[in-house]
Amino acid sequence: KEVSLFACSPTDLSELLKEGTKESHDRAENTQFVKDFLKGRIKKELFKLATVALYFTYSALEEEMDRNKDNPVFAPLYFPLELHRREALVKDLKYFYGEDWKEKIQCSEATQHYVDRIHHVGQHEPELLVAHAYTRYMGDLSGGQVLKKVAQRALKLPTTEEGIQFYMFDNISNAQQFKQLYRARMNALDLDKNTKERIVEEANRAFRFNMQVFDELDKIGRSLTEEAQDGGFPVHDGKGDLRKCPYYADKLAGKAGPSCPYHAAIALAKQPLVQLILAACVAVAAGAAAWYIM
Repeated sequence: KEVSLFACSPTDLSELLKEGTKESHDRAENTQFVKDFLKGRIKKELFKLATVALYFTYSALEEEMDRNKDNPVFAPLYFPLELHRREALVKDLKYFYGEDWKEKIQCSEATQHYVDRIHHVGQHEPELLVAHAYTRYMGDLSGGQVLKKVAQRALKLPTTEEGIQFYMFDNISNAQQFKQLYRARMNALDLDKNTKERIVEEANRAFRFNMQVFDELDKIGRSLTEEAQDGGFPVHDGKGDLRKCPYYADKLAGKAGPSCPYHAAIALAKQPLVQLILAACVAVAAGAAAWYIM
């Protein structure tokens, strides 16, 4: 049974990726785009452009995954029903841009570099496709669930989840268990030490591509005019349980209520215990968002 593979060793690919991308996580969480996003400072137009970047990225990634679905260096990680995001992104683009969305979007320069690399890997070094799939999908199932809540609140998106279909994994009932299964499948791949090292290197490369997209979006964001519904709309509205703050991200993803205390926390902010809780809350969010790319 695959469950027997869940125990990891220092030579397991999942552990090598976790340790080998820590520095990239730190850099990603300190990009201005991610920091602003976490604070709810995300303009709707910028969120739309980020969705466009995701569409081109996942279109390339899933095209190459389909191409290599029978290749033993990748086949065990092929989960189209559970993971593929392209169709969800099409729904989001239709919501934001209308039925003629294809005529209104274009691939940005930074995104194109990322797309080109994914196609190169899929066609010439398919074993490295593992790095791109792992970096994207595991992030989507982790910190991406935090950003879903932040975006929905900050942009006042419908409670019916239009505009955030990208974050919805309807065919995964338990994200934590699925991530364990995915890591177990990675660890079971028949790879030598050198190939594992190359995969870790490629994962760091994927982070760099994403950070370049972040920086590009940040530059665009500085040129956009402030919108009434944006510019730091509070993520917390003063209701609910502090333990259900969406900034607890990975640990409480899927369990958090629609809101958490903001005004009460401000009133108690001078108390050391409350300061500690809030600091931990933000730290967890930053770490989770660093895992989530875009």
